[in-house]
Amino acid sequence: MPAYQTLITAAQLRLLLDNNDNLLIADCRTNLIDPDQGSKAYLESHIPGAVYLHLDQDLSSEIIPGQTGRHPLPEQSSFTALIQRLGINENTQIVVYDSNSGAFAARAWWLFRWAGLANVAVLDGGWQNWVLAVQPTNRSIPMLTPSDFEPSYQDQMIVSADEILSQGSNWTLLDARAADRFAGQNETLDPKAGHIPGALNAPFSENLDEQGMFLPGQDIAARFTSFANDKPKVNYCGSGVTACHNILAMTHAGLDAGRLYPGSWSEWITDDGRNIET
Repeated sequence: MPAYQTLITAAQLRLLLDNNDNLLIADCRTNLIDPDQGSKAYLESHIPGAVYLHLDQDLSSEIIPGQTGRHPLPEQSSFTALIQRLGINENTQIVVYDSNSGAFAARAWWLFRWAGLANVAVLDGGWQNWVLAVQPTNRSIPMLTPSDFEPSYQDQMIVSADEILSQGSNWTLLDARAADRFAGQNETLDPKAGHIPGALNAPFSENLDEQGMFLPGQDIAARFTSFANDKPKVNYCGSGVTACHNILAMTHAGLDAGRLYPGSWSEWITDDGRNIET
């Protein structure tokens, strides 16, 4: 079977279920307002063989008030322990999905790539498309055999706030939030509104069609080419989650997706010395 590195269709995943004995499926369904809703939905029904990954408990580390954003990257030791607990090795095909058009699955996709794992794909259309395609579901919790895999973390994929302050003019900053939040007009999640000075708005929702499926690669390429200049890209959002959606989309389109500022807006505003624009 082929290895999948960005997007996978429901039909392709259905074939993998029957033909790949080194497959790890992760359900990343999340509701930011009700953090337990995703795990409850998983227990009610999920793709056969899927495990559940919680945004706060598995895909983030503890928030340090006044220092971190809302979803800090997990500590490398913790994420390594998770990878080993899931039984993942360097040849495992990982497929992640959610019910939010890929927003939270993209975070897991990026984290596994950060850990040096190559074969990681997001289920295009997520849970909704899987059910719409009348694919199988169940409630069984898989039994996993731990691995001893040691990840090789790719920290060159990351940019810090200090680096943006000192080198930001050398990069194209892309903000994945909706236009109203970028403009500081409708901020409901963070205590300050606006965006990092010099950033351009590239809402992640515009990577998708009306059915919540990713646009064809050529359309995504055309979209991000409109931001083109000779500067490398740095992606951010509210808390380092939906920025991964833009990175996924650009990778799918064959573009250089650039780096991630994991702390994003919610970390940026913890320091009053960092300027903001509206």
